Order: sequence, then C-alpha cells, then structure tokens
Amino acid sequence: MGLTLVTGGTGMIGSHVVRALLERGDAVRTTVRVRSRTDNLIGLDAERVDCDVLDRRQVRRALRGVDRVFHVAGLTSLRASADELFRVNVEGTRIVMEEALRAGVERVVHTSSFVAVGPAARGSTADESQMFRAGRFGLPYVNAKHEAEIAVLRVAAAGLPVVIVNPGHVMGRGDLYRSSTELVRRFLRREIPAYVDGALCLVDVEDVARGHLLAEERGRVGERYILGNRNYTLDRLFAELGRISGVEPPSLKLPLPAALLAVRGLEQLPGRPAITPIELRASSLWWTYRSAKAKRELGYVPGHHEELLERTVGWYREREPLRLRSPGTRQPLALRGAGLALRQAERAIGIFGA
Repeated sequence: MGLTLVTGGTGMIGSHVVRALLERGDAVRTTVRVRSRTDNLIGLDAERVDCDVLDRRQVRRALRGVDRVFHVAGLTSLRASADELFRVNVEGTRIVMEEALRAGVERVVHTSSFVAVGPAARGSTADESQMFRAGRFGLPYVNAKHEAEIAVLRVAAAGLPVVIVNPGHVMGRGDLYRSSTELVRRFLRREIPAYVDGALCLVDVEDVARGHLLAEERGRVGERYILGNRNYTLDRLFAELGRISGVEPPSLKLPLPAALLAVRGLEQLPGRPAITPIELRASSLWWTYRSAKAKRELGYVPGHHEELLERTVGWYREREPLRLRSPGTRQPLALRGAGLALRQAERAIGIFGA
C-alpha cells in the first residue's frame, strides 16, 4: 500500500477512517489544524501534518507523495453562518479536489452527507437518484453540502477519479466536537423539553468508516453512495433512547408552527438558545434513506441498529457521568401534563373529524 491522506482525521468520522486504513495496512497521513483536538488520534500510528483545507499551499504540501485521498474535513454546525459553511465546505473542498487532480492521485473519496440528497417525502425514503429540491427550506448547511458535491463533480469531469459517500446521521463513539451525537447528549441531559414530527436515518460511525474503504476499493468514479442503516421517526428514536438509557423521553410533541413560535420567543432571552429556528426546521423534515446501491455495488453491510445507540449512550456515560441524568429520571410534571393534554386533544379532533 502507498501513502493515504485523510483530511479532518481528528474528527469523529475522520479518525475512524484513519483507524480502518491502518488496520488495512495503509501508511496514513492526516491533516491537523492548530486548534484541533487530537484525542481521537491517540495511539494511532499516523503521520500528522499541519494543514487548513482553505490554504492551498498547505494542501499541496500535504499531498506530496500521496496515492489516495479521503476528504473528510468539513463544517457541520447548523448554527454556523452561511458564509462560513460555504467557505469551508465548498471552497475548501474545491481546493482539495483541484490539488488532488494536480498531484495525480490514484483515487479520492469525498465525504458528503445525507443532507446533500435532500429530505424524502414524508413517510417515504430517498436514494441517490433523488433530485435535489431542498434549497427551498433555507438551510445553509444543506445547501453548502449540495454545492460541495457540485464542486467535486466539476473536478471529476476534468479527470479526477473521485467517489462520493453520503453518510446518514452518524452515531457512535468519538464525537469530540459534539456534532451529530449532540442529540443523544441533550436527551441524556434532559434538555429536550419538546419536539416536532420528523425522522432520521442513523448509522454507526464504524460502518461509515468501512463504507469509505469499500467506496475507495469498489465504487464507480463520479457516483455517490448513501451509507445508512435504520430510519427512525423522532417518536421511535426517543423511545429507544429512553429504553436504553433509562431517561424518560420528552413528553411534549408540538406542531411545527407552535414550536417555531416558542423558539423565536426563546431567542429574545439572554444567553445561548437551546435550539434555533434553523435547527427546528431541519428536525421537522424526513431525512430517511435507502442504502441499496451501496449494498449492491460496494458490499456495504451495516451492523445492528440497536448497537449504534447503545455505543453512543455508553460513550457519553463514560465521558460525562456527573452531567447526565440517572436512569429512572422522569420529565417534569408540567411537561408530562401538557403532553398528555395535547395528545387527548388530537385524539378528540380525530374522532370528531372522522
């Protein structure tokens, strides 16, 4: 095996890709920024190079002698500004792809996201063939990931041998930056007083890392592959987290307009809001997918869906034992009462409307 570069190797997905590559026998180099937390790389025999993907000269140096590239670096925060999201995810990706083409690498795997496909119609699932129509929701992160894929394919048209992977909502161990698993952390801290109707495709980070290697080995150039596992409604997801953790799920499920009104009111209070309107709108969509293409063409086989939630809960229990709610913790009585009243009202409306 030659030398493989992983951008963003300190993050949750990137560090698992580094580990999987080392287990395969690759010599691995990973980019590290000055402010990066390197806990996930402890004990891994990977070369580290200072590199910001927005610095073309640093990217060019990082690519010296490299045969394969896994571009995992990116910004995932829904709270970041649109300018910052586009700068890192689109411009940074374009620089890495152009320099990889210049360096003549043999293969590139670009880590995109399920959001670049766009949400499915409510109650259904989407795949890689779905036309992107999510721009109308006004979610900067979603639009930036979509534009990043366009940037990748433009360089692919110039001759770069690149494959795109679209992981689902990633769970598991190693989310140092509290990104995709922050939902579980907030659940365990009982910081989700209410929620709206939505759905998510969950996948374990270890399955995602294996999917990256399969895409590099077997993926077709210019194609993208969804790496998912189990689709959960938020109702079902919170019920499962409650069963695993012993913490009672949130009791109050609100219609989106009512929830948005409440969130806009919270924004007027001092301090960091618990949730923003963008985060709320994103959670109300149906992010549900099929991974049939990855299974068929790559041989992708994800593990059991319950284990990914158990690993995530276990990781937070290990890291923050004093900050999380104990098993048996219930929701506040007022929220339980409000949730019960709302469910009874909905049933009454259903009866009279039948």
